Amino acid sequence: MLDPEGSVEHQPSPSFPKVLLIPLAMLLAIAALLLLAFSATRQKEPDFYTFKVVNIRGKLVSLEKYRGSVSLVVNVASECGYTDSHYKALQQLQRDLGPYHFNVLAFPCNQFGQQEPDSNREIESFARKTYGASFPMFSKITVSGAAAIPAYKYLIDSTGEEPTWNFWKYLVDPNGKVVKVWDSTVSVEEIRPHVTELVRKIILKKKDEL
Repeated sequence: MLDPEGSVEHQPSPSFPKVLLIPLAMLLAIAALLLLAFSATRQKEPDFYTFKVVNIRGKLVSLEKYRGSVSLVVNVASECGYTDSHYKALQQLQRDLGPYHFNVLAFPCNQFGQQEPDSNREIESFARKTYGASFPMFSKITVSGAAAIPAYKYLIDSTGEEPTWNFWKYLVDPNGKVVKVWDSTVSVEEIRPHVTELVRKIILKKKDEL
C-alpha cells in the first residue's frame, strides 16, 4: 500500500516481549498456585499432636495442648507383670520433669493378656490411689491392628514399631514427631536419659529466647 508520498506503508510489528507477556503471566500464576498448594500440604502433614482422643472421663480432647512439650506415650495395664515397676517409675518421671515441659500420656489397653479388664473409672481410681498417678490418662483403647485409634496408627506408621504387649513407650518431641520407641522389657529408668535430654533442650531454647 502506498502512502500519499508514494512510498510503501510499513505497519508496526508487535513487540516480542509483549507477545510473551500473557503466557508468562499465566505461568507465574500457575507456579504461585502450585507453591501455595505445596505449602498447604506441608502444613497439613499430621503429627501426633494433630489428633483428638477421649480422656479417661469420656471427654474428647485435642492432643494439641501438649505441643511444645515432650510426651512419653504408654499403653498401660493394671494386671500386668510390668504394672508395678512401670507405674511407679512413670509417676516418678512425671514428678521430676512435668508438667510444663513433659508428660506421660497413659492409654489403658486390654488387648494383651486381657490385663486391663476394668472400666475407665476403675482404671483411673486404681492408678491414682495405688501410685498417685498425676499424669494425663485416656479412655481404654485398641493400640494395634486395624482397630487401633488414629493417634496410635500414627505412632506405628512413624516408627514401624507396633505394640505387642503392655507398656510400650513412644517418645514424642515438642513438634509431635516420634524420636524413640521401647518395648515392655525396657525399664523407664533406662529411657530416662533420652527424655531428660529432650526436656533440657526445651528449657535451654526458652532461656535463649528470653
